[in-house]
Amino acid sequence: MKLRFVLFSIILLSLFSYHTTIYASAKSRFDFERTGHAFWDVKTKEKMVALTFDDGPNPVYTPQILNVLAKYHAKATFFVIGAHVVKYPYLIEREIKEGHEIGNHTFQHSYNLNMNEKFLKSELNQTSDAVQSITGVRPALFRPVGGYYNDLIVNTAIKNHYQVVIWSWHQDTRDWSRPGADKIASNVLSTVAPGNIILMHDSGGDRQQTVQALEKILKVFAKEGYECVTVSEMLSRSKMIKSTPTPFQLFPYY
Repeated sequence: MKLRFVLFSIILLSLFSYHTTIYASAKSRFDFERTGHAFWDVKTKEKMVALTFDDGPNPVYTPQILNVLAKYHAKATFFVIGAHVVKYPYLIEREIKEGHEIGNHTFQHSYNLNMNEKFLKSELNQTSDAVQSITGVRPALFRPVGGYYNDLIVNTAIKNHYQVVIWSWHQDTRDWSRPGADKIASNVLSTVAPGNIILMHDSGGDRQQTVQALEKILKVFAKEGYECVTVSEMLSRSKMIKSTPTPFQLFPYY
């Protein structure tokens, strides 16, 4: 009986040690933020935020979103899927023409359980090649699929000259769940603060609620004096990067 207890204790201790080691070796958000290679928020006292839209472009909802942004003189960053870029190049042209920023969101939006550096690099390159063929410039921002990050993803992005941008923890609008335009707007407005990076979507399903919510959000922002700028501009103005980038050409520093 005593031998069983001893063996059981050893097994428990081994399992605890294993998981402790895994946890200790995993990098947290704060580890990546200290390097300046990934951002969730921007430290600034200026009343400005960055609206970001994932998964586009989309021929139905992206134009509507662009119309609302133009109405309120707001700028945004669009994290695009390369396969959609190839299908709808005219939307990328319009986004650039109207002063918005293009970020890389991979080519296929794949939740690859066997993620490796070669696969991710290919996804990034295909998307950047597609954007460059339209705009003449390669995106310098990258948002991982689902906001998932680890050493491999961040380091691969940095090696290939991308700045990793996630979103403010409290600014995931969850618009993909279609909770209603009022709820989406409330998710943003109830906790908004200078330097927030706000997550929304302009593709991946019915985004009419997102369009309606955007109108509500920007109407309040206009009253409260919030300026909507691109991620690169917000980083530059907050001096979180060493030099001022030209539009769509923010490169990471080391």
